[in-house]
Amino acid sequence: MSSVIVSEKKMSHITVLGLGAMGSRMSAQLLAAGHKLTVWNRSPHAVQALIDAGAHHAASPAEAASGAEVVIAMLRDDEASRQVWLDANTGALAGMVPTAIAIDSSTLTPGWVRELGRRMQERGISFLEAPVSGSRAQADAGQLTYLVGGDAPTLARCLPLLQTLGSRVEHVGALGHGALAKLATNAMLGIQVTGLAEVIAMLERQQANTSEVLNAMAKTSVWAPVFTYLSSTMVQRQFAPQFPVELMEKDFGYTLREAGSNANAPTLAAAHAVFQRARAQGLGLENMTSVVQLFRAEK
Repeated sequence: MSSVIVSEKKMSHITVLGLGAMGSRMSAQLLAAGHKLTVWNRSPHAVQALIDAGAHHAASPAEAASGAEVVIAMLRDDEASRQVWLDANTGALAGMVPTAIAIDSSTLTPGWVRELGRRMQERGISFLEAPVSGSRAQADAGQLTYLVGGDAPTLARCLPLLQTLGSRVEHVGALGHGALAKLATNAMLGIQVTGLAEVIAMLERQQANTSEVLNAMAKTSVWAPVFTYLSSTMVQRQFAPQFPVELMEKDFGYTLREAGSNANAPTLAAAHAVFQRARAQGLGLENMTSVVQLFRAEK
């Protein structure tokens, strides 16, 4: 993995496809940086604030991509990515010119990323996969970490744009490797979430002073930086979504597909089962840390 430090010409006309929790925040950052911005979203609820801030709203991905130098997608999954880019009537690829660059920052499977790359190449479009590590607070602050797959020349052209949105840009390899890096990152996060949830529930069940025990643990070498955030939301029962359960569950499914079988990744499979159970119990839209509710004595 290498950090890219090259800087090139600033892009001016950007399109963002998908205005969920991350896409809307990325769009706001691009407007603040002075870019001409066109946006599209499947539902209109997230569009108005960006229009009020100066963005242009397009009726379809194809219309949104027309004339853009860079088209960025931030979508839910493979299926949404396929439809938004490749739909025969409304897909963004149909509206792009060969000098444009396509960037997909969604969390996708490596196989779909490579297929999408082939489809882009057929049309003469340069393509990067650039999934991000970080949540809403990092997107608001322009502090995302990009895990980029694709060729170095295309990345060099896009670097100033990515640096507007992120504090680190890591080039991890060819197309598909960014998806692998993002899935591996989220899998490790999910394992930490489930382990910490079980430990906190155990402490509560044993009537320990949970906060004091966690503070002591934080002074040991086993305490990861993210544990402070994860544990505080669990102890304080604050589950407003930053990374919802349903998306973590989806990502574990993708990761296990790459592992080949549950037998090849039993720890990942066990964590996946926790998030599946949480969705089944109605926690899908809550923050990932809400899985602690599955283990509390009063559940």
